[in-house]
Amino acid sequence: MSKKIRKITGTAMLSALAYVLMFLEFPIPFLIPPFIKMDFSEMPALLASFAYGPVWGAAVCLIKNLIHLMNTQTGGVGELSNFLLGACFVITAGIVYGKMHTKKGALIGSLAGAAVMGIVSLFTNYYVVYPIYTNFMPMEAIIGAYQLILPSVDDLWDCLIIFNLPFTVFKGLCSVFITMLIYKPLRNVLKGNTV
Repeated sequence: MSKKIRKITGTAMLSALAYVLMFLEFPIPFLIPPFIKMDFSEMPALLASFAYGPVWGAAVCLIKNLIHLMNTQTGGVGELSNFLLGACFVITAGIVYGKMHTKKGALIGSLAGAAVMGIVSLFTNYYVVYPIYTNFMPMEAIIGAYQLILPSVDDLWDCLIIFNLPFTVFKGLCSVFITMLIYKPLRNVLKGNTV
């Protein structure tokens, strides 16, 4: 099988896995409002980024979200956010891993990706995602959901810095942890190398 066909096939399989993992989302009560949920769907994209390169990892993020639009409960806003942040995560990780092709490079790249995803989330949520959400829910109600957990938050920036930033980084770190455990055993399968 040619390398390109293997990458396309592997990306399709990892996209399907990522799509399924999106349905295994769950809230984290008392730590973040219930409309923000935890899932591990970036993990297959991170695998693709390591095995095939950062563009392929971003492709997994795009494909899983395009398919998930058929089941959206957010009018596409959740999928847009998931794609933007997931792509930041796996592209950063894949670029670093491409330059430092070791387990240490994978770990550094993944940690950097989680940090970039967290920082970018502040701006995408403030300038893109939440302004779109206000078409469905008033900003007062959004901030009110955060105030149920921490009454002292006053505005959206407070909410994003206190809640969303740590949550987004934690979500990325969970995918990093799982990927570090399973990438080495899966590497030969994904790349088509004989053992």
